[in-house]
Amino acid sequence: MDALRPAQAGFTLIELMVVLVIVGIASAAISLSIKPDPLQQLRKDAERLAQALQVAQAEARADGRPIRWLSDSQGYRFSRADGQGGSEQFNNDPQLRPTRWQSTPMQVQLERGKTLLLDAEWIAPPLHLSLSDGQHSIGVVRDSTGEVRVQ
Repeated sequence: MDALRPAQAGFTLIELMVVLVIVGIASAAISLSIKPDPLQQLRKDAERLAQALQVAQAEARADGRPIRWLSDSQGYRFSRADGQGGSEQFNNDPQLRPTRWQSTPMQVQLERGKTLLLDAEWIAPPLHLSLSDGQHSIGVVRDSTGEVRVQ
């Protein structure tokens, strides 16, 4: 009676498991080899900085005390005089706390030197910041109306 039964066709469970393991290893290798685009990281840093500069400018106008922006190759921070000879660092402010660059090391060039002061004046002088990761460069610009944008 076994001679009349047709031969079974298909894959065994072991063969299916081996194929799934190979596909899993291949997809893991591909996902690990994909790196984030450095230009996209630089643009995100610039957009985040532009937004933080807008917030700092609004805070300076509301409070009446100037806010200083300082940067280095690792990140940037905001501070202002606290009225007692010290400085307030905005460590607890979610938008103005010290921030690390996603693209490191970052080279920052400011038109007027290394320090930017945001004051309570409604008409601000134009500003041009240049951010560079060594391969790409992007600008953060403030026009005379106070609008900050990425260029």
